[in-house]
Amino acid sequence: MRKEQKDQLIDSLCEEIKAYPHLYIADIGGLDSVLTSKLRRAAFRKEVKLEVVKNTLLIKAMEKSGMDYSPLFPVIKGETSIMLSNINNAPAKLIKDFRANEKGAQKPVLKGAYVEECFYIGAENLDALVNIKSKNELIADVVALLQSPAKNVISQLQSAGNTITGVLKTLEEKAE
Repeated sequence: MRKEQKDQLIDSLCEEIKAYPHLYIADIGGLDSVLTSKLRRAAFRKEVKLEVVKNTLLIKAMEKSGMDYSPLFPVIKGETSIMLSNINNAPAKLIKDFRANEKGAQKPVLKGAYVEECFYIGAENLDALVNIKSKNELIADVVALLQSPAKNVISQLQSAGNTITGVLKTLEEKAE
């Protein structure tokens, strides 16, 4: 590959990294063509961009992106794939679900991730990444918390009306 071609690849990879706020580095090497195809389809359905990259080109693109990805450099060894997503936990869920659904599949393996401005190194962080709530989930939680006191007041007012009606009926029956 000529230097011009490498520079073009580095530039396009750099633009992709900049376009997505969440980056996962995984190892999908050793998957046969059928499993690789299934993984790519699952990634497409979950809106996760999956690419196999050369390690040196990835490191150069990360350096060129303007963001300090240096904590991830030690895990960029061997066969490397990147998963890019706008949803913070989508690639982690994809990895976990794929391994659970494909009996005996040992790959993909999480090497590292950059999620919500934090670095996660190693496969032991997969469960933590799966449990990180997405922006939409956090908004839903906040809305539910804000609605809770109003719902309590409304239910108390409704039950108070029923209680008053019940007391009046009881008093009316005693008067007769």
